[in-house]
Amino acid sequence: MTGDDTVSYLNDEVAVTAETAPSGAQVHESTKPAVREETEGIIESDVLVIGAGFSGITAIDRFRKLGMKVKCLESGSDFGGVWYWNRYPGARVDSECPFYQLNIPEVYKDWHFTQRFSDHRELRQYMAHIDKTLNLRKDTYFNARVNDARWDEATSTWTVKTLQGHEAKAKYLILCTGLLHRTYTPDFQGIKDYKGEIHHSGEWDESFSARGKKIAIIGAGATAVQITQELGKQADELTVFLRRPSYCLPMRQRAWTKEEQHQWKAFYPVLFKEGRDSAVGFPTARNPNGLFDVSESAREALFDELWERGGFNFQLANFKDTALDKDVNKVVYDYWRRRVCERLTDPAKNAIMAPEIAPFYFGTKRSPLEQDYYEVLNQPNVHLHDLSKVPLKSFAEKGLVMADDKLLEFDAIVLATGFDSYTGSLTQMGIKSKDGVDLKDLWKDGLNTYLGITISGFPNAFMAYTPQAPTALSNGPTIIEAQVETIVAMVAKLESEGARKIEAKRQAEQEWKAMLDAMSQMTLIRLTDSWWNGANIPGKKSENMVYVAGINTYEKQIREKMDGWQGFDVVTAA
Repeated sequence: MTGDDTVSYLNDEVAVTAETAPSGAQVHESTKPAVREETEGIIESDVLVIGAGFSGITAIDRFRKLGMKVKCLESGSDFGGVWYWNRYPGARVDSECPFYQLNIPEVYKDWHFTQRFSDHRELRQYMAHIDKTLNLRKDTYFNARVNDARWDEATSTWTVKTLQGHEAKAKYLILCTGLLHRTYTPDFQGIKDYKGEIHHSGEWDESFSARGKKIAIIGAGATAVQITQELGKQADELTVFLRRPSYCLPMRQRAWTKEEQHQWKAFYPVLFKEGRDSAVGFPTARNPNGLFDVSESAREALFDELWERGGFNFQLANFKDTALDKDVNKVVYDYWRRRVCERLTDPAKNAIMAPEIAPFYFGTKRSPLEQDYYEVLNQPNVHLHDLSKVPLKSFAEKGLVMADDKLLEFDAIVLATGFDSYTGSLTQMGIKSKDGVDLKDLWKDGLNTYLGITISGFPNAFMAYTPQAPTALSNGPTIIEAQVETIVAMVAKLESEGARKIEAKRQAEQEWKAMLDAMSQMTLIRLTDSWWNGANIPGKKSENMVYVAGINTYEKQIREKMDGWQGFDVVTAA
């Protein structure tokens, strides 16, 4: 399915201990060489990177090329970030080849993907190929979960410690801890009373089998869509519990041959450049017309073309006012609904999954990509439960008790309940400001960043794949490279100027946040609650966390701030 023989080096997963895995995560067995996890002595470097996913790998590579000594701490036992942890059935990226990879010629020249949209196994093979090509492992410490990070003003260094006993010091701290890493399980009443199997999508037990079982899945987001597609074909019965549907788009998966990739690689530099100079990381443009500026026949023709292209084309290349005008948005939604109901023919089911009145505006919440989701939902062994009509009351020994006191019995329950997005991983590792205040306390009433890459009170600390940037609305590798390469350029400039430290000003943070909020107010995104604004976590402040003007505008804007260090305090060495 993913070409397991493409890369023989480090194909199997390295063991992660129970102490280093996220709560409830499976402990993976290994046939790999021992990973580097020494704890003796202090790890010293110019730059310390936290996290070894796409962001951390990019940071290691770019800082090395700058000639700086860089080390990395990673809580898991191998490279991959979200793709190290995500192993649930059907786990697959929704950014297409060739754009879901890093722009590193020495890496991509000898690598071949097997599908338009890679699955989690192939992505771990890709990470192993990167490691082999760049020899990342020599500078990376695995099984190293950070639980404390403090700034020393006297020495202008960060000291970072891990649960496993590592201690590292560096002038610059680069936080690459991920957008969707910290799993979220709602505080379900009676969950400890349930005697069957419970599996969170982000902490998947790969030995789990759905065969012969009656299974519940709670959630209908992107992850739930992928799991439903797989378990619906295996389980005796599968019941999907949802509050509102996702507006899924056709993936149009296909094989990607080595021959065509050889041919396309001549164009990679141009494609990557154009992707970087786009709004979302793909070299595609939104239609320049307003929807009502063209005839109905022209409108339908564009809709049909984008639908057949698959991927995110129907969302990204649609009319320019789709996310701005409610009437336009309704026309787009009605087309989407018509196409879905052609496949989801059960009237009761399509009334839930594609209702006549849109439950939220199209494009203001993540649109998952699907392969045969609606066909699976049509199956007689797959059932839908609308939680907006009959909520979940509690877990019980044999299943779930609904608000009408009806007990629904299940052998296993899958929690596709998402993540504490954007901030969850950043606020759970004990990073302290220069005044000794934990970041989780600073952000408890709302987050603040400057440019989406720095935080006031945290000198010489930078972030990538972060809140208050175009991350949720972008192809991951593209926005990661834009942010990391900007950070590297900042550090290079600081070093050339003999700077001891840099810190964002509090007023600059406030102005950045106000600008993002003002931009968001011009769109329909502001009207929909989701993980994009933190509304999926009870008690977390719901607020705008996205930069909606696009990667190209964002990168240009943040790089301009380097001229005269606008919004920063920079202190040079004595």
